[in-house]
Amino acid sequence: MSITVNGLDELKKLAGSDLGTSEWIVVTQERIDTFADATGDHQWIHVDPERAREGPFGAPIAHGYLTLSLFIPLFTELLDVQGVTTKVNYGLNKVRFPSPVKVGSRIRLTARLAEVEEVPGGVQITVEGAIEIEGATKPAAVLQSLSRFYA
Repeated sequence: MSITVNGLDELKKLAGSDLGTSEWIVVTQERIDTFADATGDHQWIHVDPERAREGPFGAPIAHGYLTLSLFIPLFTELLDVQGVTTKVNYGLNKVRFPSPVKVGSRIRLTARLAEVEEVPGGVQITVEGAIEIEGATKPAAVLQSLSRFYA
């Protein structure tokens, strides 16, 4: 369920809050192949299911950066900021990929709005997130993401 805020003042009040958990999404071979085509990264461990079954993970795995890129659609399920003119990704402070995402896995995001700080014309938020894999003991990714919202 999404939290909706209207404007920067309401966003500031959420600092330190848990944002909840997104719905599950399935990481399909088609999604992995499309990402490989978009990035030019066609390493066999991602795009050759037959060979990958014989590899170290027993199945094809998603690119780490594909998993990371899914942060945005998962995050938008958790927080909807209205009443601003511009929303931009500003960067990442930290990213780790503790566990591979095998094809067919379901993943979701759990996130916390760690910090909201003023920047010229708006605010910058720091979100601490974990992209979880259903049934796994370790997350697929842990990250600290920065976004800016302008009035």
